[in-house]
Amino acid sequence: MKKFVCLMMAMVMVVACLAGCGNSGSASGSGSASGSGASSSGSASGAAFKLGGTGPLTGGAAIYGNAAYHGAQIAVDEINAMGGIQFELKYEDDAHDAEKAVNAYNALKGWGMQLSLGSVTSKPAEATSAKNFEDRIFALTPSASSVATTEGKDNVFQMCFTDPGQGAKSAEYIANKNLGTKIAVIWKNDDVYSKGLYDTFTAAAEELNLDIVSDTTFNDGNATDFSVQLADAQTKGADLVFLPMYYDVAALIFNQANSMGYAPKWFGVDGMDGILSVEGFDTSLAEGVMLLTPFAADASDERTQAFTAKYQEQFNEIPNQFAADAYDCVYAYKQALEAAGCTPDMSNEELCNAMMEQFTTMTFVGLTSDESGMTWEASGAVSKSPKGMVIQDGSYVGLD
Repeated sequence: MKKFVCLMMAMVMVVACLAGCGNSGSASGSGSASGSGASSSGSASGAAFKLGGTGPLTGGAAIYGNAAYHGAQIAVDEINAMGGIQFELKYEDDAHDAEKAVNAYNALKGWGMQLSLGSVTSKPAEATSAKNFEDRIFALTPSASSVATTEGKDNVFQMCFTDPGQGAKSAEYIANKNLGTKIAVIWKNDDVYSKGLYDTFTAAAEELNLDIVSDTTFNDGNATDFSVQLADAQTKGADLVFLPMYYDVAALIFNQANSMGYAPKWFGVDGMDGILSVEGFDTSLAEGVMLLTPFAADASDERTQAFTAKYQEQFNEIPNQFAADAYDCVYAYKQALEAAGCTPDMSNEELCNAMMEQFTTMTFVGLTSDESGMTWEASGAVSKSPKGMVIQDGSYVGLD
């Protein structure tokens, strides 16, 4: 009898243990980006690829980080619902700071990250990409565009245009569309993003015979008063001003130009995406602002319309190109993992080698490409066609 009782107790303990193990793993996230990290999981740990990234989920650049996180989350939810490849997504807040980004990366590494979405903005990405290279964790950043993000790192790739590519493309677009006869450039000399765009824009402008009549700059120490730069452009008759910078500073420039009675054409870059969301900014001042971006939320194709509708439903705002790029990152990973026959029990080194082979040989069609798709060079730079956008009636509208 005692043997029977002991046997029954042992069986009960085994069943309890199995039940406890079955409840382990992350719960599905709600999409909130509050706190130091945010996660979204569609399957139990061990059955999914652990996908991590860092971005500014708080602070002045949070519009970019949250857009990337939300775009990636939508893709993960869709893919997990298909029942094949599964992802467990986790984003950590880096507050657009390189040191915090490294700490965030280390937290993701401790979590068991196998594949990376890198960092959202360029300076943090330059720091974390060095860790990706050292640890052999493949990274595909949605939006960090500096050359230094990928330079010398064979396992770090970009979904966005590089700064040189975007700067040159902007000059080509302005020249081909005859948008301005006298050009002014206002750029930030202590920002790798702005300087990279400036360098290639001015080089391409010279080749294309664009007449740059005003070339002025600023830095963090004087990023509030642009009267000197604007007066120089106005005095020299610039009818188009190129602004290779993020939207927050551009909003100040638009305000000050308006108070001076200066109304040239404005041409920005992908960092301008978000200008309509600046708190307290009179969005009418952004009417007519042009920029190059790989994504147009008002595009008529079914894929873009479905994504835009879903994003608006979940987050009550129109998705920007950061959201679309991150969405594409996850689907590009899905395509590469399926093609390589990868499984979640593979090491990050094995996955890294497989991803390097796939991304340098495959063509991927996504939200941020045309139907001919996009490809990647061994350097990690992406090749795809940009789209011209203009702000009209408080929304982004395709120029082409």
